[in-house]
Order: sequence, then C-alpha cells, then structure tokens
Amino acid sequence: MRPNDTMRQTINTSARALENAPMFQFPMRLVGAAVALTLAAATPALAQQLELKLMAPAAPGGGWDQTARSMQQALVAAGVARSVQVINVPGAGGSVGIAQFVNGAKGDGNQLMVNGFVMVGALAMNRSPVTLEQVTPIARLTEEIQVIVVPANSPIKTAQDLATAVKADIAKVTFAGGSAGGVDHVMAALFAGAVGADAKKINYIPFSGGGESLAAILGGKVTAGISGLSEYDGQIKSGKLRAIGVTSEKRIAGSDIPTFKEQGIDLVIANWRSVVAPPGITPEQRKTLSDAVEKMVKSDAWKEILKQKGWEDAYLGGDAFADFLKKETVRVTDVLRSVGLVKS
Repeated sequence: MRPNDTMRQTINTSARALENAPMFQFPMRLVGAAVALTLAAATPALAQQLELKLMAPAAPGGGWDQTARSMQQALVAAGVARSVQVINVPGAGGSVGIAQFVNGAKGDGNQLMVNGFVMVGALAMNRSPVTLEQVTPIARLTEEIQVIVVPANSPIKTAQDLATAVKADIAKVTFAGGSAGGVDHVMAALFAGAVGADAKKINYIPFSGGGESLAAILGGKVTAGISGLSEYDGQIKSGKLRAIGVTSEKRIAGSDIPTFKEQGIDLVIANWRSVVAPPGITPEQRKTLSDAVEKMVKSDAWKEILKQKGWEDAYLGGDAFADFLKKETVRVTDVLRSVGLVKS
C-alpha cells in the first residue's frame, strides 16, 4: 500500500470514529477539509521522489559515466529522487546510445541521458540518422577548460611560439589528444585556423586513453598535447609539462597559465556535458525533469561533487540550453567539415 493510501485510511477511520462519538458530532465537511489539508501537506515531499533511469552512452569509467553516477548520487542525496538507475550503452561516441534512447524511451518522462561536446562531433562524423534535434534539451551541467601542453624541455615556451611553428610547417607539428572528432581534435583545428594556418593539414594523433597520450607527450613523440586542464594538472604542477595556454575567456582564478586570448589568439572552447530527455514527453514532464535537475545543481551534494571532480559549474537550462545546443552543433560540424572529417 502506498504512503498516501495508508495515511488516507488512517485519517478516514479516525474521522468515522469521531463522527460516531457522542461528544464529537463534527460536521463531515470539516473532517473532509482536515483530511484534504493533511494529504496536501504530505504530497509535495512524495511528489519529488522521482524514480529515474539515467543513460550514460559510454562505457563505465569515462566522463559521461562519471557525470551520470555523480547525478545519481546528488539527486538521491538532495531528496529529489527516490532512486536513479544508471545504464551504460557504449559505442561510436554516443551514437549507439542516443539511437536506443530516442527509439526506446520516447514519451517516457522518467528517463534522462547524459551527453556532451563529443557526441556532437561523433553524430556528424558517423552520419547518424538519429540527431540531437530529436531529444528534449534539459540542461547543460558542467564544462571543463582545455589546455595545450608541451614537454618541460620543449623549445616552445608560449602559444605564439607554437603558432610560429604551425605556420612555418604545419605537418611537422604533431598534436596528441583524444578521439578523432572530439573536443581535442576540434581544438587543434581551431588553433590552426586562429593563427592563419590551413586547418585541413593539421597533424593530429588520436589516443584512446589519457595515459597513452601523456606517455607520448612526456616521451617527446609529439609536439604538443591537448586535453582538459584537470587531466594534466598534476604534471603541470610537478614541472613535467609546460602549459602554454588555456581556452577560457579569462584567466582562471589562482592560476598562472595565460589564456590564448591574452596571447593574441582567439581560441575559446570548453568541453561541456549536459543532460537531455527523450522525444515525445509532455510539457509537464519536461518541467518536472527540468525542476529536478535545477534543484540538483543547487544542492550542497552537487557542489561538493564539482569540487571533488574539478568540474566547472556551467548550468544552463530551458530554452537557453536548447539554443546553445543548436549553435554548438553548427559550430562543431563546421569545424569538422573544415578539416575534412565531415563531408558537405
């Protein structure tokens, strides 16, 4: 029996007893009003207890999986959801997961999917028949600033030094980063374009894991490495790597790493992660999910997770996020087309 049913039965039994008692001849309309008020007081707390399924369209351990499990923890800890089940569906940069999500969860107001920058490129490169236009945007959650690093003994000291090398002979400058078409690859192309080089000729070497790319950078097998700042933070602080620039609009508080913009290179980009709902849900269902996510991002549990993970709070909800998603899809697709990874 549900909590509301139990409470209603108890109150009704008590009301009948009071009505039949000689000294308590209450009008039933007053008893009914008392019941309604009591249940109304109990309902909001119960209504917030969502039971959600949350897809991470990637294997366990990666950024999307970490985001999904962090949401699971924060939603429950903040009392927004009674339970959150995380489901991993890996494959093709999220292309497999989004296809399953769009086709299998349509109209289900209790399902969500984590996604982000990488999925935008993957869908474009894979020519996926399922696109982000088919999901229901809920919110952007986090972002991570990108950095370009070189080995500590590299002759390249600044972003302008790297720009000079790229313009002199772009083929000789090798960039190490994550998967082809991902944020690291897009950033290499944007850097080349920003300094006046031919982005189609960038020499980008994708690695499946951060450990492999780090070994290549430290071993001097590549000119420079690209990743999220937190990925290389330890090696930068220990002096093994030199950070030549970060992609934030302004210098990060407490950091001595210059931005590319302050070095005269117009390069601003962030690896963002977000959460979306299935297609075909009602406006009421969308509001319920949007409100739940907004409460989560404002909770102490979520703020503590951001601090532990080193993620930046980039919350953007509602129509503003939907607009951002459209513009980012166009931008990323255009960059990938410029380097020949997406055909016109």
